[in-house]
Amino acid sequence: MPRHDRRYAYGPYTDGPDPLAPPVDLRAALDAIGRDVMEGSSPRSALQELLRRGMDDRRGLDDLTRQVWQRRSRLQRDNRLDGTLQEVRELLERALEAERTALANEESDEARFREMQLDALPSDTGGAVRELDSYDWRSAEGREAYQEIRDLLGREMLDQRFAGMKQAMQNVTPGDVEQIREMLDDLNSLLANHAQGQDTQEQFQQFMQKHGEFFPENPQNTDELVDLLAQRAAAAQRMLNSMSAEQRAELAELSQQAFGDPRLAQALAQLDAQLQGMRPGEDWTSPGRFRGDNPLGMGEATRAMEELGRLDALAEQLSQSYPGASLEDIDLDALEAQLGEQARVDARALAELERELRRQGLFERMPDGSLRLSPKALRRLGESALRDVVDRLGSRRGERETRRSGASGEPTGATRPWAFGDTEAWHVPRTLTNAALRRAAGDTRRLDVTDVEIVETEQRTRAAVALCVDTSWSMVQDGRWVPMKRTALALHQLVSTRFRGDALKLITFGRHARDVELGELIGLDGAYEQGTNLHHALLLAGQHLRRHPDAQPVVLVVTDGEPTAHLEPDGYAAFDYPPSPQTLAATVAEVDRLTGLRASFTFFRLGDDPRLARFVDSVARRCGGKVVAPTLDGLGAEVVADYLRVRK
Repeated sequence: MPRHDRRYAYGPYTDGPDPLAPPVDLRAALDAIGRDVMEGSSPRSALQELLRRGMDDRRGLDDLTRQVWQRRSRLQRDNRLDGTLQEVRELLERALEAERTALANEESDEARFREMQLDALPSDTGGAVRELDSYDWRSAEGREAYQEIRDLLGREMLDQRFAGMKQAMQNVTPGDVEQIREMLDDLNSLLANHAQGQDTQEQFQQFMQKHGEFFPENPQNTDELVDLLAQRAAAAQRMLNSMSAEQRAELAELSQQAFGDPRLAQALAQLDAQLQGMRPGEDWTSPGRFRGDNPLGMGEATRAMEELGRLDALAEQLSQSYPGASLEDIDLDALEAQLGEQARVDARALAELERELRRQGLFERMPDGSLRLSPKALRRLGESALRDVVDRLGSRRGERETRRSGASGEPTGATRPWAFGDTEAWHVPRTLTNAALRRAAGDTRRLDVTDVEIVETEQRTRAAVALCVDTSWSMVQDGRWVPMKRTALALHQLVSTRFRGDALKLITFGRHARDVELGELIGLDGAYEQGTNLHHALLLAGQHLRRHPDAQPVVLVVTDGEPTAHLEPDGYAAFDYPPSPQTLAATVAEVDRLTGLRASFTFFRLGDDPRLARFVDSVARRCGGKVVAPTLDGLGAEVVADYLRVRK
């Protein structure tokens, strides 16, 4: 096309999520999940808790659910279901008053007899309307009011089942009533054939061509038609279940007077029975408690019951409490219709967050079906923990930038080919020369990993580090559990990214000690057990240090209590409080053995226990170690700073 004939139109993007939206930032989400996991929640529970709370300016599932229940409560609090009965009573009272006025102006025995007939009418509205079915009205106003009762009942009963019928039939004629009755007969016949598997799509299309005006939703087949009608019929039944027994009986009797033709009520009853048999899974029984002042007609009340059903379904979807629940289950259209566009945006953002957390491999599924944090997630949590530590170190020392070079030392002037795990800087001239020579030989690749040469540096001292952390119940009870885990995260991240040649071992000690992987430590639950077996922890630390004889030995101990248990030769953990001389002697003897390996000791004392203070002070003097009494917020910074100090 010629350029001047082109036409462009721009509008909002409506086909799914905004393609230009920034990617989901998982850092804050993962930090929140990690915090809950470190406090003892399972990864699955931590993820669910995050989705319930929401993040930043996005409401969570709990807030959305609360709004759904508020809307549901408001619907029941503001309305009541007897609007049609009330309107019928008012019309009946108007009709009888007009008739009595007309009869009072007549001076005849027949007029007195008619007055006696009116006085003898049943006290209930349904019975009175039934008795007046054959009454010959003298008052035109009374006759008109009585006919309005019949038309009102017909419109309300149809409005329960077919959308918009009440407004469409304001001026109903006998021909309209006959057309409706014919539609109901054809509908019941179609559904009966469908229940027996004898209907065809052609029969459905013929039915819609003839009666399609009654179904503006435009169902495409009989099953869709049944679904549509069953939902409304079930709501109508729930409306009746919500009324008193007297009100239900009154409506049942009044329904026979709809349009003055009892066959309409019979056809609707047959329709309801067929629908209940074909869709037994619909809710046909639950009542609703309406206690407000606004009277609803039968059609309006049925739609209110439908809305209650939709709100209940939304609340269940938002609860995510059923097996196999997923945020993809939430009906965003229904949520927007009930709570507005922002609710749809919030729910979609939560679903995208959950999808991204799973897609990016931050969880691993275990053989038993549970979830655990993946190594990738642990690395990201470590980055966050280390970043917090670095910020504290920077503020403590007055530094703005605390990044250091990796494990390399001073350059020697030589270069060598890069190998996996090397952290030294590239030697750019040698790398580009290698690439040029390779391309001159016919290789068309611009740059290959084999071209890379790095600056050779002096070998720095390796360190073998044993981080021994107290996991006795007092650590949980006094709020030291999460700071301890974040300290381990930060140190692990520092060693694995900046000092990859170092060997770090994480050791936990309560009644017994054991070496653990980072993921196991992060997910470790606090358990009530007596004993602080530092002796066993030092035994495991010694095994680790002896496996790395060429490395500088470092032992870091984080504890909030003096040793109260030691390991017997047969493996039994003996516990005594106050600490027995045997426990103290065994612990000090193991400190002496590690001192013989030239190990560097630092004790991080948590809390104000004077017995612990005396013990660590005396042991530190004995082994030439150091004692640090950090705050909980500063524990990670102190451990990392001490590790860096020892490496120097």
